[in-house]
Amino acid sequence: MTVLVLMENNDASLQMLTLARKFGQPLRSVPMDAVQPFAPDAIAAILARALAADELDASSVFAAGTDRGNDVIARLAARTGLPFAANCIAAEPGDPVGVVRQRWGGSLFENALLRGPRALITVAPHTVRVTEGPTPIDVDLKPYLAQIDPADLVVQVKDHVDAAGGGVSLAEAKVVVSGGRGVGSKEGFAIIEELAGLLGGAVGCSRVVTSAGWRPHSDQVGQTGTKIAPDLYIACGISGATQHMAGCKAAKRILAINADAEAPIMQNSDYAVIGDLKEIVPAISAEIRKTK
Repeated sequence: MTVLVLMENNDASLQMLTLARKFGQPLRSVPMDAVQPFAPDAIAAILARALAADELDASSVFAAGTDRGNDVIARLAARTGLPFAANCIAAEPGDPVGVVRQRWGGSLFENALLRGPRALITVAPHTVRVTEGPTPIDVDLKPYLAQIDPADLVVQVKDHVDAAGGGVSLAEAKVVVSGGRGVGSKEGFAIIEELAGLLGGAVGCSRVVTSAGWRPHSDQVGQTGTKIAPDLYIACGISGATQHMAGCKAAKRILAINADAEAPIMQNSDYAVIGDLKEIVPAISAEIRKTK
């Protein structure tokens, strides 16, 4: 049977396809940017009509568990009354469909069963390895676009404001240098920014930093911030609470710089430097400059 997939131009969608292929062939795709500017109700309406099309005979709908993916599929579930499981890390076709999904920011895995004629599933980013397989076939959207109700265009993204300073985004950066309470102040982030710049990376922070007003919320790494998967994550003066680790545990390597050798983050780090970050971080930057 056909599997309907909602595609975004990111790695998370490629990871999602790995699970979607287990539910049938061919995969038929609807692009997230089918309606511009982005209107989640309009995309949900297109998916609902595609599901109702006899020629597609779709058994399930998959999307990446991004902000937009979860937003659209939740609206689709409300329209159709179909069961929806968000942020899954595994799924098995059947009657009922079995899924494993992340809860509490990834600190808990839940086994669940979806009972219904079709399953709606989003796949948690950075939890499934990309595998090769058949490329999805685009759905002919012309008849669906012609049926869009003006009411479905009420909610739209009208503008996008880039983060201050521009550069690589936190979610896509290969290197992220983050600061926590140990940085000490808003001005203290100058050395964090310097190191991130030398490494071609992005600056992140912990929740306590955003609460103090030292950095914007868009820089926050964690359960209620951005979830990242860089090649290298450098955590400076961050204790490593569960909520923070939920956002960075997909990093390939974690380097912790902390004066407290017993900080929880040390148990989750590949490398650790014990000492004053205000001395260690500038020293690392100085060594990097020598190689340039």
